[in-house]
Amino acid sequence: MTSSASMDVAHELLTLLERFAERAPLPRVRALHLPPAAMANTKAGEFCAIELEDGSLGLSYVLLDASTKNLVANAGDRSLGLEGADALSVARWFTGAPGARRVLGFAAVNALTRCLFDRASFVPGASPDSIGMLDPVAGDHIGMIGLFPPLVDSIVHAGAKLTVVELRADLAGDRAGFRVTLDRHELATCNKVMATSTMLLNDSLDAMLSVCSNARSFALIGPGAGCLPDPLFARGVTLVGGTWIADREAFLTALAAGESWTAAARKVAIRRADYPGFEALLARV
Repeated sequence: MTSSASMDVAHELLTLLERFAERAPLPRVRALHLPPAAMANTKAGEFCAIELEDGSLGLSYVLLDASTKNLVANAGDRSLGLEGADALSVARWFTGAPGARRVLGFAAVNALTRCLFDRASFVPGASPDSIGMLDPVAGDHIGMIGLFPPLVDSIVHAGAKLTVVELRADLAGDRAGFRVTLDRHELATCNKVMATSTMLLNDSLDAMLSVCSNARSFALIGPGAGCLPDPLFARGVTLVGGTWIADREAFLTALAAGESWTAAARKVAIRRADYPGFEALLARV
């Protein structure tokens, strides 16, 4: 894996979105959508969404730290005054320090990306699985950045070796069929790696990629993986797997109720080899 450039991912994404804004007027923010305050700190309260005036939706993870969790827990003004805001200005928050504003900025980045995709008539292909199309087989050494128990079985049962890199010391140790470590350098022997878009919020992507020189596949996945993939592909990511909201009303109803919104969305995957690129998409707008 190679690191691409002087600018970080956030600034590169904003540079691309600013070029999009130069091509055509962008919709403003219609609303911030949060799960119920009662769902704070639970799986049902993991994601917020920013909606633009054209219906474009962008998701972002909100359980990073105390400040981001408070986005959901706060029972006061849950709109945070974002209605009618300039979407690109909100997206610029993503280039700031980690925290609540960065989370909202990332949601705006993802919403503007969906707006661009729609205007360019680009629809990512469906993802056949939840593990970034890594296709684990015996002989593979899979790296997983962050322990996601529901995804472990499909890897272990395929006969692949699995190493999980975690930040939580209480999770470290050998498990049945896999190992959890705090040392990211153990990813160096992995030939396939999967991680979630949370790394874009905590600025850990470049550090993780730097120790994955032997990985021929690096999949960045999760509902928040909705940004333009160009800066990610330039760094060595080979697949971005996100969530495509197919039924806006059903999604918003489910999110507001703290219920599953799986039926309102579908998993999609953009592979580096198949992606037309930002320039081609912009030319279609």
